[in-house]
Amino acid sequence: MSDQLLVIIDPAARQTDGESVRIAKDVLSAGAAAKVCLPDGPAEFARALGRRGSRRPVVIGDDHALLRAVTLLHRERELAGCGLSVVPVGEAGETSLTQSLGVPGGAVAAARAVLDGTERRLDLLVDDSDGVVLTGLAIPPARRVPAPEPVASAAGRWYRTLLARTLPARPPRLPAVPAPGPTRLRVQLDGETLVDLDEPLESLTVTPGAPGTSGGGTAEVEFRPLSVGAEATPLRACGRTVTVTGPDFRYRADGAVSGPVRRRTWRLAEAAWGLVLPS
Repeated sequence: MSDQLLVIIDPAARQTDGESVRIAKDVLSAGAAAKVCLPDGPAEFARALGRRGSRRPVVIGDDHALLRAVTLLHRERELAGCGLSVVPVGEAGETSLTQSLGVPGGAVAAARAVLDGTERRLDLLVDDSDGVVLTGLAIPPARRVPAPEPVASAAGRWYRTLLARTLPARPPRLPAVPAPGPTRLRVQLDGETLVDLDEPLESLTVTPGAPGTSGGGTAEVEFRPLSVGAEATPLRACGRTVTVTGPDFRYRADGAVSGPVRRRTWRLAEAAWGLVLPS
């Protein structure tokens, strides 16, 4: 793809793995006309993305950086006309979402995909607070075991302190605990009730179209009724709009826990965004 690039390097990536950032930047600069931006925080990140002009944006960073870019473009109503590229760089476990979408994990392979790949149109979910979900959500949040904190040098601790002062808090990635008792929710799909409050649930997941395709214009809802003495068989349905109501509940969307809320609606946006993936 012989066009001009705007390479936005997330500050967390520069601190976490400067060598991978350097390699990716060198490969991109050797293969295309690339303008490199080094934002110090979300405000500068947003300004750089907003002033991209005709340049194709490339984000070097972790899952948070990709989600930030998609969210900004969605809220500016520019997502449909802006294909994104990403080179995943981050701590262990912080680039799994990006790689699940089909982006290569290594800096060289990902940078080569930016230069030689093809833009694929992907579905996503948009909720009633104008948030976006790229890969799926779960209720209740799946249990997550926190990764051990790496031992940081004095300089690393200073840099993290600086980031904490200049960057807003990222979506919480707290270990989710099992709900105290059955989860009682009303789940409606395209206006029809799938599960009501008197039918306790063990779990509920909502997934947009499969990565790399438009997904057929539907989201998949999988719900597992609470079963006594045996594992319940999951039930599946497909539709475009999912509404969940009930007592305060939390949900995990793209790896981040949100809530509590009492009502949330997610709408499928078909082929809503473009991501450059290997051809």
